[in-house]
Amino acid sequence: MSAHIVDPVGPPPPFDPELAPVVEMLGAVRAPDAYRADNIAEMRAPVPGVRAPTDEDLARGGAYGVQQRMVPGPDGEPDISLLMCLPKHAATPTAAIYYIHGGGMIVGDNRFGLVEMIDLAEPLGLAVISVEYRLAPETPHPGPVADCYAGLRWTSAHAAELNIDAQRIVIAGASAGAGLAAGVTLMARDHDGPAIFAQLLQSPMLDDRNDSPSAHQMQGLGIWDRSSNRTGWNALLGDGVPGGADVPAYAAPARAVDLSGLPPTFIDVGTAETFRDEDVAYASRIWQAGGRAELHVWPGGFHGYDVVAPHAAISRDTIATRAAWLRRQLSI
Repeated sequence: MSAHIVDPVGPPPPFDPELAPVVEMLGAVRAPDAYRADNIAEMRAPVPGVRAPTDEDLARGGAYGVQQRMVPGPDGEPDISLLMCLPKHAATPTAAIYYIHGGGMIVGDNRFGLVEMIDLAEPLGLAVISVEYRLAPETPHPGPVADCYAGLRWTSAHAAELNIDAQRIVIAGASAGAGLAAGVTLMARDHDGPAIFAQLLQSPMLDDRNDSPSAHQMQGLGIWDRSSNRTGWNALLGDGVPGGADVPAYAAPARAVDLSGLPPTFIDVGTAETFRDEDVAYASRIWQAGGRAELHVWPGGFHGYDVVAPHAAISRDTIATRAAWLRRQLSI
């Protein structure tokens, strides 16, 4: 019997020339492996010079009404907060983005990344609902994904009063939030809804095994490397659990045996980041299951490049491509 041959992993792909100096600058502030079990609380502190968006920022000069509402959480668990940005001048129910923020399962809140999501939504007249989920390690799996699912169920059930079209809710997220979005989408498929019109997954965190060629290539490089990724997965699942035999698919969607029956899916990722190969594999498995998926792998992109360097040519193209996909799905 012949031994299994593993392709050798070469040097990391180069960063996009416009992005390389940005990576260097960011690395001087926070190293790719900066997240450890003993400093999670410290990492939750606001980044100097980075201001969270206010309700006024989110209102976009009166285009949106902004409200925060407490809604029932999972059965027997605390209520959760939904930050709602609802178009003020819509004559008929609008499509909506149900947004789940990133942060490696361990940091962030429902204002994190929301400006960029409204940038995407406003030209299309979409509502945006951003969910506040409990963070690991204080709340391990299934808490975070269950919170996100409960918020989606409430949003769908109350769509009429929010002037939202319940049949056109797009679930979206970035990084860990995209992983949670993928988990919620699997839950909705398996538990009779609610209906999800499409899913928009930006550099999703999908695979607890953390052992892909890209994870090894990008060790110590970029933003959020294999070491920080291990911290996030250990916080969510418990020390020593990631990579084991019994990790549930709602926590790590790459573990799902069956990816059939999913709504149209958009996945994008950079070539120079930890999540590249798990994201490409997820898209491939959706196609193999007969599903609809659009995949974009951006050459030289690092994790979150479009947020920290939005004016780079690759970032502008990335953002425009997401908008074009949304327009096609919603026929806007």
